[in-house]
Formats: sequence, structure tokens, C-alpha cells
Amino acid sequence: MGKPIVAIVGRPNVGKSTLFNRLAGKRISIVQDTPGVTRDRVYAEAEWLTHNFTMIDTGGIEPENENIIVKQMRRQAQIAIETADVIVFIVDGKEGLTGADKEVAQMLRKSKKPIVLVVNKVDSLKEEDNAWEFYNLGIGDPVTISASQGLGLGDMLDRVVEHFKTIGEDEEEDEYIKIAMLGKPNVGKSSLINKLLGEERVIVSDVPGTTRDAIDSYLETDIGKFTLIDTAGLRRKSKVKEEIERYSVIRTYTAIERADVCILMVDAQEGVTDQDEKIIGYAHELKKAIMVIVNKWDLIEKDDKTMANYQKDLMANLKFMSYAQYLFISALTGQRVHKVLEVAKYCYDNYSKRISTGILNEVINKAVLMKEPPVVGLKRLKIFYATQVASKPPKFIFFVNDSNASHFSYERYLENQLRESFDFKGTGIEIEYRERKE
Repeated sequence: MGKPIVAIVGRPNVGKSTLFNRLAGKRISIVQDTPGVTRDRVYAEAEWLTHNFTMIDTGGIEPENENIIVKQMRRQAQIAIETADVIVFIVDGKEGLTGADKEVAQMLRKSKKPIVLVVNKVDSLKEEDNAWEFYNLGIGDPVTISASQGLGLGDMLDRVVEHFKTIGEDEEEDEYIKIAMLGKPNVGKSSLINKLLGEERVIVSDVPGTTRDAIDSYLETDIGKFTLIDTAGLRRKSKVKEEIERYSVIRTYTAIERADVCILMVDAQEGVTDQDEKIIGYAHELKKAIMVIVNKWDLIEKDDKTMANYQKDLMANLKFMSYAQYLFISALTGQRVHKVLEVAKYCYDNYSKRISTGILNEVINKAVLMKEPPVVGLKRLKIFYATQVASKPPKFIFFVNDSNASHFSYERYLENQLRESFDFKGTGIEIEYRERKE
């Protein structure tokens, strides 16, 4: 199961961002040339006790009047209800209960999702009583905090992580391979999903922004069982273009978090855009299984080399994930659509692959014999042994004499040796160098 997702919902100025920034673990940026590392902080990694989770801040643009506030909060609540495992609903202890709070509380109550009601701006003991009126929301016991002073956050997080226990229990669908369809509006995600499902489940139209919510579709074939997560999301025509953008970004990132296999769909005539790089860069950071589908291939003038050349150019753009698998299709004519699930399943099998410790160490020892680690500083890296500690994605720990003695070019060499020996095509893998005295 992926990391739990916690969404923060609340009116403007109740302190959502203050809380978000307090809880957000600093993500260390990875290799500089990876796109998608610096991005709007819509989500952040956070941890409490032994729990790691992903937090999303649904806040966005500050609306001008009360009416718009209610509308915007409804949309926030909708996003939270759809994407989050636990919802943190923040209200303002200084200002008291408002109509907008009540309205959102009603939506949240109906959702049957676990909700933690948080009364912020309770900066001293004598303000504790301000929390009483929030019992009227019918969401249970409020927790009082002061985000700006960092008071009460531990109690709040205890309440949040308590709900994680119950989340995993109803996850019956583990046998389903979760596939997230990523890419710009109009690149053909919905058409492809329809072709795979063989029915018009998702409304398709040429208007970017056909309104519909991200719906999961389930599919059972002789290749396997799949959940298709469409990330088209909300693209309503709206004055506040930014706000809409933000919501579709949240949708996309949470879909990536949930997915096993991330499929980036590219329009053959347009190629890869910056936005594509950023989004698939996030999937790459999370070491997901990744495939790239070039759609509308029927519209390209061809000679015998076209596909190979096109793929070379694409790979140059996406060189940070040279392991990705490529497929050229036309969702419209159905050309090669039958290969989509096959390739996705292949990526997934590699993503969930386990290697026995004995064979793993044989391969590593051989790699070290073929090419000795360089001296870094005054030390040469020595690898005592390696072991795989997780799959989905495959994670390896190399126990070494000094983790500062590993050079990134040598790390890349070792990763390539693993990839060649065990076929990790189509998936990210993670290698951690851990120090162990001889």
C-alpha cells in the first residue's frame, strides 16, 4: 500500500499554510538535472512517530467574497474527499464558527472519511473554551492547536495517524495493478481508457476541461487485473485559472502516489512538454514503474526509421529515466492498443521483483572485480554485502566501509549492473549506502 494521504481543508486565513509548513519535512532535492524537483508546494512529505505520510494543502487563491469562499471550499472539500485517506479540517478559534465551516462540515460528514477537526489560533489556556462551539459541527472532538506557536501539534498528529490503522484493512484491491494515466488534456488519455475498457465509461470530448472527476476504472483481462486511474480531473472554465491548475496538480500528484505504474501519454505531434517532464519527474523521484506512450502515431508521416528516431529524441528529453518503456499507439484507430496492458504488466513485474541475497552479492562482487571503485577523498569504497529490503519499488541496501566514499558515477555503474543482470526495465530502483564498520 502507498503512503497514506492527509489533506488539509479550511477557510482562507485559518492557518492552513502555517500548519502545512510546520509539518512539511524538508525534501532533499535529488540530482540537479532531474526535472520536477522544485515545484509549488502543493504536497509535502511528513512523518510522525513511525508513520510517513503525504500531506496535501488544498488551499489556493484567496477569493474576494463570502459567496466565492463557500464555493471554493466546496471544491477543496471535494478534492480532499476524493484523494485523501484522512482529512484535517481547520477552523479558526479566534473568529469562531462561520456558515462556510458548517457547509463544508456537512460535505465532509457525508463522505464517511476519517476527519480530524482542528481548532487553530488557540494560543493560550484561557482560549481553550473557544473550541466548545465547534462540537456543533457534529464531527467529533475538536483538537486545539496554535500552528504559529507549534502548540498541540503532537496531539493532533496522534489523532491523524490513529486513522492509518483502519485504512489498510479495506484495501481488498491489492491484486489490482494500479495504473495512473498522466499527460496533458487532449492527449487521448480518456480515449485510451475507453478503448481498454471497451465501453464509453469516461466522457470524451475535444474541449480541454470536459468536466468530470477522476474516476477509477477496474479491468480484468487474461494479462491481469488493473485499476486505471484517470487524472484528467477538474478543468472547468474559470476566472481563477490558477486555482484550477492547482487542483489538477494535486489530483495528478496523488494519483502518482497511489499508482504502481505511471503512464505518460504524449501527443506524437507535440512531443514532450515541460509540464510532462515535471510530472513524470515526480514519478521518477518516487521510483515508480514508468512507461511512455506516444499517441496519435497514425497522424505522423512515416519512413522506415521514424519510430526509432522519434524514440531517440524522446529519450534525450527524458534521459533522467532511461529505464522507461516506450510504446507507439493510436487510441483512435486502436493501433497497438492491445500492447498497453502487456507492457504495463511487464513494468509492474519488474517493480515488484525480489532478488535473493546470494545471487545479488554474486553480481555485485563480479561488478566490483570488473571495475574497482575510485578513490574518493583518501578512501576507496568497500562493499561488504548487499541485500534487497523492499519491492514496489525494489530497494537495496549496500553495507559499506564509508558512505562518503561512494562516487555518483560509480553508483550509476552499480545500478546499471543490477539493471542488466536482473532486468529492471520499466521501473525505478533505490540503492542506499549504509556504513558498517568492518
